[in-house]
Amino acid sequence: NEKKKGKGNRSPYSPSRVLHIRQIPSGVTGAEVVSLGLPFGKVTNLLMLRGKGQAFLEMASIDAAVSMVNYYTPATPHLHNQPVYIQYSNYKELRTDNQHNQARPQAALQGVNAVQHGNLGITSALAAEGGVLPSHGSVLRIVVENVFYPVTLDILYQIFSKFGFVVKIVMFHKNNQFQSLLQYADATNAYYAKMSLDGHSIYTGCCTLRIDFSKLTNLTVKYNNDKSRDFTRLDLPFGDGQRTMSSDAIYAFPGPSVPPVPGALGPLMVTTSAAPGHVTIPGIPGNSVLLVSNLNPEAITPYGLFILFGVYGDVHRVKIMFKKRGIALVQMADAAQAQLAINYLNGQRLYGRVMHATLSKYQTIQLPREGQEDKGLTKDYSNSPLHRFKNPCSRNFQNIFPPSATLHLSNIPPSVTVDDLKNLFTSKGSTVKGFKFFQKDCKMALIQLGSVEEAVHALIELHNHDFGENQHLKVSFSKSSI
Repeated sequence: NEKKKGKGNRSPYSPSRVLHIRQIPSGVTGAEVVSLGLPFGKVTNLLMLRGKGQAFLEMASIDAAVSMVNYYTPATPHLHNQPVYIQYSNYKELRTDNQHNQARPQAALQGVNAVQHGNLGITSALAAEGGVLPSHGSVLRIVVENVFYPVTLDILYQIFSKFGFVVKIVMFHKNNQFQSLLQYADATNAYYAKMSLDGHSIYTGCCTLRIDFSKLTNLTVKYNNDKSRDFTRLDLPFGDGQRTMSSDAIYAFPGPSVPPVPGALGPLMVTTSAAPGHVTIPGIPGNSVLLVSNLNPEAITPYGLFILFGVYGDVHRVKIMFKKRGIALVQMADAAQAQLAINYLNGQRLYGRVMHATLSKYQTIQLPREGQEDKGLTKDYSNSPLHRFKNPCSRNFQNIFPPSATLHLSNIPPSVTVDDLKNLFTSKGSTVKGFKFFQKDCKMALIQLGSVEEAVHALIELHNHDFGENQHLKVSFSKSSI
């Protein structure tokens, strides 16, 4: 009653460690509600109001509650295929000692607390609530279905580290499936991650996670590269022929709290997967043609758009509008690549203007008829040797990053020096702020320029630059800095 008297004195938006969860579907168990809070800290109490489709969840600290609300506000969680909504409660704490109909939810909470305190046996309390807690190790086997977008090791790390310290990751293809083994420092974290993520999708409707416990108790990682990593051993080699990053790219990751994946790759969309065999991605109605506007008509060329958009997919055709030179159409190989290009390039500055990229109403770009005036503004690149993603096993799929001031250079001939490369970039109007050859592979380097826009211009100008003797420079955006 005292709490009820004070109910009107606090805004529902004032942080409280008690959270109010609304629109819970019937049939949702207490264990499932508790699982929403587990990644953010210890859950200390639970009150289920089944008749109203509501619950109150008490976290051990206000910081944990704030983290939970901040995480789920942009990425609405789903229970039993339905969105549920989380906000701060007016209560400072929950008292459920004498509440009717709370025995099973409390039993679920006690079962989870038994897990948190290291008891990994099956508790009858959790089993009674409908949860199953098998005896297991700390290694998860992850199968990713409907891989419409590249899934990198770093994406997996950022998603799964929300549930505890990830020690090792190994990625591989088996039975024509993308799979990964991921080891936590603690078996409890593996249980939380499986309970919260199994069946959910990294992106709405695709890249769906299927998670089991592995029979392995410990992963052996020999190399730190884009396919395997031991986060406790930064001294491991890259392995022959697999080097794709500099040693400074394998950075010491912080603990469980990692920022969500940026842009479209960001925070795990906690949604149920699409029906088997049927993939629906909002905003991708199967269209692979982009409408690109607010371009600088004095500087833009079809080739420049081909090279820039080609960082995020294979560009088949480009058309700059004959009467409106600031508008262009770019046709990608498929709808997923088109969406990827929008995610990374919409809002990017290009030749002094902020470029806008969205899906076009057109399904394809028509080539000009013979004799039709075009002035070279429509180009077909469908058979270009410069496509980065022709090979489905290409490592380029694992190295797609947003535009950045630091560029990754590869295919550098042995005769080309640091000064040669610096002078090459300076001659194109770039300001070189830093340069570094890879220690073990002098065919690759990082170059840091004055701004992201400068780097975009330099990539357009110098990707495929001919050093002579059929040696062509390869340029891409880097996630590292010097």
